[in-house]
Amino acid sequence: MASPYAILARKRRGERLEESEIRQVVAAAASGAWSDAQLAAFLMAAAIRGLDPEETRALTIAMLESGEQWNLGSQFPTLADKHSTGGVGDKVSLVLSPILAACGQPVVMLTGRGLGHTGGTADKLETIPGLDLAFDRARCVGLLESCGMAIGMATGDLAPADRKLYALRDVTATVDSIPLITASILSKKLATGAAAMVLDVKTGSGAFIPDLGEARQLAKNLVDTADSCGMKVSAFLTDMSQPLGEWVGHRSEVLETMNCLDGKGRRDLMEVTYALGVEVSRLSGVSVSRSALEDAVGSGRAREQFLRWVEAQGGDPSWLESEIELAPEIVTISAPESGYLAAVDTQRLGLAMAQAGGGRLRDGDRIDDGVSLRYLSGLGHKVEKGEEIARLYLRVPAPEIVTEVAACFVVAESRIEPPQLISDRILPSQVT
Repeated sequence: MASPYAILARKRRGERLEESEIRQVVAAAASGAWSDAQLAAFLMAAAIRGLDPEETRALTIAMLESGEQWNLGSQFPTLADKHSTGGVGDKVSLVLSPILAACGQPVVMLTGRGLGHTGGTADKLETIPGLDLAFDRARCVGLLESCGMAIGMATGDLAPADRKLYALRDVTATVDSIPLITASILSKKLATGAAAMVLDVKTGSGAFIPDLGEARQLAKNLVDTADSCGMKVSAFLTDMSQPLGEWVGHRSEVLETMNCLDGKGRRDLMEVTYALGVEVSRLSGVSVSRSALEDAVGSGRAREQFLRWVEAQGGDPSWLESEIELAPEIVTISAPESGYLAAVDTQRLGLAMAQAGGGRLRDGDRIDDGVSLRYLSGLGHKVEKGEEIARLYLRVPAPEIVTEVAACFVVAESRIEPPQLISDRILPSQVT
């Protein structure tokens, strides 16, 4: 067994680590055998020197095998999963899951909490009174058997090494390392044992990785690594240069989910939802058509499925049928001049919403789930001076927040062509 010093020195020099060495690092992270300083040094060396595909796969598998593996595919052979890299107003998981389940496509999703400019699916769902997202294998199986969908928070027994390494990445400026991101995401996704997964990799001003080239590289890394681990997978590159859908905010995005399931979803949100649904069902072998997904919405079956799932996970479905209250201080964000909406600084917008209480800037921050923004325009839309672009819902008057949000919307004299909503589809390298 190599010493920690030898492993760190080799990676610092840019040498390729053997699978056994990577397994040693991961085992040490899970057991506490390496100090935080040694693990931080490994993360920094990996971020700067990089990990090749074999190293990335080895890290993913080692992190996967550091904890439980549910192997749900043995009981649900067509089980599907979906993962998004996150964005502002991205509630696709909430909308997609009941639509697929209503079409006979079983769905499992491990979800998490938000931090920074993006909101977490778990935080949004927990606005529903009583909803319990605690997950273990037995509960997951029960939910899949009873309502065809299961969404929850990963237990501490899934990929425990990732918890340790992720916490250190957050304080060592290594969060944006593509190989480390890949291993972190996939170690937990593979642990559930879904048969297929579609990845929604965001690009644009509100994305975790705004640059299109880097986002494509992340998508390729994720797809190739998951494929090498035996999962059927593909990825879409989708636009996050403006909020997705009509609402930003935890409670309001649950409200928007219900609107979508009532057939009133905004076009951009539903386009992404349907595209991901068709793709993951194809990968899983169920092959649900877009028209079947649309029928699940139009017939009301998807809405019923969502309410049934909420009740199965301890939530109060009647709350979703009532008028959902948002924060009481309503402020209009108006166009400063006539012209065309040319840009939205979507990351800045997300951070402003978090600063207003509608998200977390630090771990442990309490969320005001009524703080929201309604997005009433779109890139390339013609606007007149004083026309309402957005409507802000705050808990208390906050002029500095209003000023910050208003500065996120740029109006120009000439019309710009909005970015393509879905710019690419990434398949495993060996698939043509």
